Amino acid sequence: MTDLLAAIDDHTARLVSDARGADDLTAPSLCEGWSRDHVLNHIARNAEALSRLVASAVDGTGETMYASPEQRDLDIDAGVGRPPEVVVADVEETAGPLSADLARLTDEHRDIVLERTPGGPTFKGGMLTFMRLREVIYHHVDLDLGFGFDDLDKDLQTLFIENELKRQQGAPAAPSVTIRSDEGDVWTISDGDTAVEGTRGGILHWLARQDPSGVRSDALPDLTAGL
Repeated sequence: MTDLLAAIDDHTARLVSDARGADDLTAPSLCEGWSRDHVLNHIARNAEALSRLVASAVDGTGETMYASPEQRDLDIDAGVGRPPEVVVADVEETAGPLSADLARLTDEHRDIVLERTPGGPTFKGGMLTFMRLREVIYHHVDLDLGFGFDDLDKDLQTLFIENELKRQQGAPAAPSVTIRSDEGDVWTISDGDTAVEGTRGGILHWLARQDPSGVRSDALPDLTAGL
């Protein structure tokens, strides 16, 4: 079983290393409308936001992840345009305190309900560590610096694929699909009418980012977008 806290530290270090070596942070990322600079600022602000949720779960502060969707966006935009070394340092410096905060979570915090924004979407304390790992890995891919889902180990690929499948199964218009990985896995949603094949990494990229370049199918179904 993957140690999620250790995986967060490992993948944060890999992301920081790649970002530090990037030629141009103003270049577009794979997130529509965002540069690499935007993505890195988002990762840093996300660390602070998740630390607030840990405080809410462990200390009962009642804090939400963000004050509002608008404030979230303003905080990201405020950091864009700084020198590249400052942006990358921001990611690194906010990651350390969050790792220490996430280590405070125990089973007693698993079912505590937390809010993204006041009165907004909710999730449970037991999801916070997974959420940060997903944030770091997915957005590392979004930086478009050569790292992809095929670079993950099998356990992490499977963890994220199964999470994405659960999300698709819960969507109002769940696709009916049988997914077969080149490595031998089989997953089914609904009646499994449509066949989709690819590497685990290609399948995850399709499920997570609706990018079909790594999968094969005669008729790809529509997916519900996620993170």
